[in-house]
Amino acid sequence: MLYPEWLGISSALAPRYGTDPREPLHDFRSRPSYPALYQINTRVWLRTLSTRMGQRVTLADVPDAELDRIAEHGFDWVWLLSVWQTGAAGRATSRTHSEWVADFHRTLPDLSDTDICGSGFAITGYTVADMLGGDEALASLRERLAARGLRLMLDFVPNHTAPDHPWVRENPDFFVAGTDADLDTAPHNFTRVETNAGSKVLARGRDPYFPGWPDTLQLDYGNATLQDARVA
Repeated sequence: MLYPEWLGISSALAPRYGTDPREPLHDFRSRPSYPALYQINTRVWLRTLSTRMGQRVTLADVPDAELDRIAEHGFDWVWLLSVWQTGAAGRATSRTHSEWVADFHRTLPDLSDTDICGSGFAITGYTVADMLGGDEALASLRERLAARGLRLMLDFVPNHTAPDHPWVRENPDFFVAGTDADLDTAPHNFTRVETNAGSKVLARGRDPYFPGWPDTLQLDYGNATLQDARVA
């Protein structure tokens, strides 16, 4: 499965609709014509709630009043951005990339390194980040949302992983390979990593119209073994 079973969004991430958000029924007649989606930056949301309440707030601790507030606006879905586990490599890149850091400080002049937790899309594994409360915290929140008629949407990033994803060391062939020449001519799109098979040049994650993202590595779906691993 791509996600823990309790999330109810496996089976190739097929759309699921029904009158009860806890019952994943394939009944498109009950699908809203224009469903309303409320997108939340999960880390910012919990940080804001923690500051307001004067204590650490995880996904398990979100007050009922906060969920009631969202439900009262008439939304059908809540999309929690960036709940999955990230790693030290992504955080280090976000804290040292000069252009990014300059942008951060323009937005938040009193920014410190502890405020920079790295991209939520540089994922090391599809378990809920410890800082957000872990899998049980999200499972609890999902039930509380469902009780208010709200469905839960989460990220899935098939294009790339973090540089410290376990596959990098264990299965470097899952990633787009480069050469020393590629690294010399396009260092923004390639990087050298250490794997169990030795040092490798791999492509950074990217889309075709922008340079590579330095906190990611590009998966190679031409590899049938990777395809199987994604749906195992």
